[in-house]
Amino acid sequence: MPQTIDPHSNQILGVSTLAFTVCFAVWSIFSIIGIGIKQQLGLDDTEFGLLVGTPILSGSLIRLVLGIWTDRIGGRILFTLVMLAGAAATFLLSFAHTYPMLLVAALGVGIAGGSFAVGIAYVSRWYPKEKQGTALGIFGMGNVGAAVTKLLAPMVMIAFGWTMVAQVWAAALAVMAIVFWFTTSDDPVMRARQAGAAKPLSLAEQLAPLADARVWRFSLYYFFVFGGFVALALWLPHFYVGAYHLNIATAGLLGAAYSIPGSLFRVYGGVLADKVGARRVMYWSFGAAIACTFALSYPATDYIVHGIHGDLQFSFDLGVVPFTMIAFVLGFFMAIGKAAVYRHIPIYYPDHVGPVGGAVGMIGGLGGFVMPIAFGLMNDLTGLWTSCFMLLFLVAVVNLVWMHGAILRSERTTTTTDRRFLPELQPQGAVLTEWAPESESFWTRTGRRIATRNLWISIPALLLAFAVWMVWSVVVVNLPAIGFKFSPDELFWLAALPGLSGAILRGFYAFMVPIFGGRTWTTFSTASLLVPAIGIGLAVQHPETPYNVFLILALLCGLGGGNFASSMANISFFYPKAGKGQALALNAGLGNLGVSAVQFLVPVVITLGLFGGFGGMPQTAAVAGTTKQIWLQNAGFVWVPLILVATVAAWFGMNDIASAKASFADQAVIFKRKHTWILCWLYTGTFGSFIGYSAGFPLLTKVLFPGVNPVAYAFLGPLVGAASRSLTGWMADRWGGARVTIWVYVTMIAAVAGVLFFIGIKDQPDAFWGFLGMFLLLFAASGVGNASTFQMMPAIFSTLLQRQAAGRGAEATEAAQRDAAKEGAAVLGFTSAVAAIGAFFIPKSFGSSITATGGPGAALIGFVVFYLICLVMTWWFYTRRSAEVRLDGAAKVEGLGLPATAPADGIAP
Repeated sequence: MPQTIDPHSNQILGVSTLAFTVCFAVWSIFSIIGIGIKQQLGLDDTEFGLLVGTPILSGSLIRLVLGIWTDRIGGRILFTLVMLAGAAATFLLSFAHTYPMLLVAALGVGIAGGSFAVGIAYVSRWYPKEKQGTALGIFGMGNVGAAVTKLLAPMVMIAFGWTMVAQVWAAALAVMAIVFWFTTSDDPVMRARQAGAAKPLSLAEQLAPLADARVWRFSLYYFFVFGGFVALALWLPHFYVGAYHLNIATAGLLGAAYSIPGSLFRVYGGVLADKVGARRVMYWSFGAAIACTFALSYPATDYIVHGIHGDLQFSFDLGVVPFTMIAFVLGFFMAIGKAAVYRHIPIYYPDHVGPVGGAVGMIGGLGGFVMPIAFGLMNDLTGLWTSCFMLLFLVAVVNLVWMHGAILRSERTTTTTDRRFLPELQPQGAVLTEWAPESESFWTRTGRRIATRNLWISIPALLLAFAVWMVWSVVVVNLPAIGFKFSPDELFWLAALPGLSGAILRGFYAFMVPIFGGRTWTTFSTASLLVPAIGIGLAVQHPETPYNVFLILALLCGLGGGNFASSMANISFFYPKAGKGQALALNAGLGNLGVSAVQFLVPVVITLGLFGGFGGMPQTAAVAGTTKQIWLQNAGFVWVPLILVATVAAWFGMNDIASAKASFADQAVIFKRKHTWILCWLYTGTFGSFIGYSAGFPLLTKVLFPGVNPVAYAFLGPLVGAASRSLTGWMADRWGGARVTIWVYVTMIAAVAGVLFFIGIKDQPDAFWGFLGMFLLLFAASGVGNASTFQMMPAIFSTLLQRQAAGRGAEATEAAQRDAAKEGAAVLGFTSAVAAIGAFFIPKSFGSSITATGGPGAALIGFVVFYLICLVMTWWFYTRRSAEVRLDGAAKVEGLGLPATAPADGIAP
């Protein structure tokens, strides 16, 4: 039976969290005033590390004792006494002016840090076990006190000196102690003891769990997630001043950018630990921390590569903006890890939260003492500012290896009694073990809601993927203006290569969803977009960046192109046949808006100092005889926060479908289907045109009409194409996908002829507007064709498999439906992979045609021939009377031996 929550528990939690925030602000005071003291006394880095770490040492060592005392005399009185003692010590600190005196005073300041052991024991008693993770996460949010100090202390110190900071912080802590005493009450356990209903445990009983090795394993986890957090919170202002030569106020602000997520997201970690299990959260925390600390540990380096045509020189230097972004991510995962560690304690040791929590907090706090000293020592020994992250990387790896080994051993040896305490590894509801969208009752009851949620998370993730895929279409136009000496053919290569790599990756991505699961793969593929986004932001800031680096980044942008195949395959599993067309049209059409978004947004954001001084210095662009300042790096950086949000949303909001699991061998049967290859050809004519013209149109416009600013119009084409795809799916449903596709190719042939006409008169005054109008017609027709060809795919494959199952019973029919869903999803992905070659072929064809003939006419004539072939194939295979699979409107599919009332996919309702 769930434990009743005391009506005053939320008030107790709020006041306790505020009190811990003030305590933590005092405990981390040396992160700011220590810099002033270092300059005043001329300390070296090792002495500075010892000074800032001393309060952490005393605050950590005292935690075990305070945890035991809390169990015996109660948290309310002890928390108040700790705050008053910390306030007195902090006030006396302002009268210390020699290094030994400061060290002694710092020991007293550390008393404020011991408040954590008191608080977690006090707060946990107000909540039932199923709510303790969230409650302790909220309490732990008081770590944000470190950010409060970084934001406010520099201003006080600059104005009045470091001694005033100590006096003001001491006064704030004393006032908080008084407020805490008068707004809280004794916890339920203490009230029960006062009423004689319970007796305190003896000291031996309190200390008994400390003999358990598990306690010390939890302590090592906390040594990293909390000790590492405190160490960096203290060290980062000094790091920013030394490594990036920033002033103390700016360094404090950037240090807060690490401390804030490292504190505020702790409450989210508590919620996650309650919901999905503390163990799983720890895996996320250590895994992400290893990746982040590895990136941060890499020092600024100059490279010389001995190439065929001479040496290639380039540099790697993590600027302030990417460094701060990665530090933010590190702080987030440390925050959820802190909450997850303490979620273990009330699960395994419900009657010993005070001493066990104190012991874990003590070791974690010692990390905050030892590591700043180690950071300073490593700086002095290696001369590398990034050496601190090398140490953190090593500690994170040791933790992950030990944790994983311990979990494997426990799963083999844990008794049935203990097993109930083991947190779940799999988030509840992440894998859908029951999924029957064709069942009307299931769809109405739960299916539609879940499918809609997955669709509306998939759409923005896919939009960002298209944005990253097509970002070069805008970036290459601006490279010559800021000093990059690349030829037109080299620029066309940069615009074309993302299409090539995206097409190749789609061939793999098309089969990944049934292997790994839609949620898992969407999360991974979305997160991978960070690599090219950050890489572009770094590379364009340096005109000496070699062309080869840009080629690599262009290829990496293909990661965004690959996402379409897996995204469409994933969404197809969630919807019944009657709803697939519209769902896929929305996913693809609104996702395609990423192309328009990048061509509309990037020209705006590169004119703004969007990230201030943190985004890097602007470049001077020479355009039409005038100069202006632009921030071309924003073309990459602007997507980074959006990608992070989309990644988190995909992991926590989407689902895997158990019945959709299939190996590559299971899906590879599509390669034996003749219609797979026919549809690849047809979809290349529609989607290949859309994405190819999107990539090539801005640069083609710049070459043909030098007086026109192409970025002012480039977004219109993709916008029209994406909108027409989203809004015209009903046409294929009503008149048949094949019929609509034929008219699409007729329109595209006419539009290309119009483009050729206006290119021929391009020197006349209004020729550009005709040129633009014909291209917009091409985009609109390709969007309609994208929807109509996708409408054909599930209809064809469902029909073929149902035909094979005809007359073999209900079980064979059900199996055919499942196989059709898997094959249809694979075909959707694979055809999109082949079609994506248009993103490479069309821009490269323009470039080659211009190089060979002086104009793009030869390429456009080749496109007309291709569209004619597509038109004939569509008629021959899908609309003529004796076609193998005749798609003749939405009401009937002829030649299949199916009822006349069958819907367009050829399957009777």
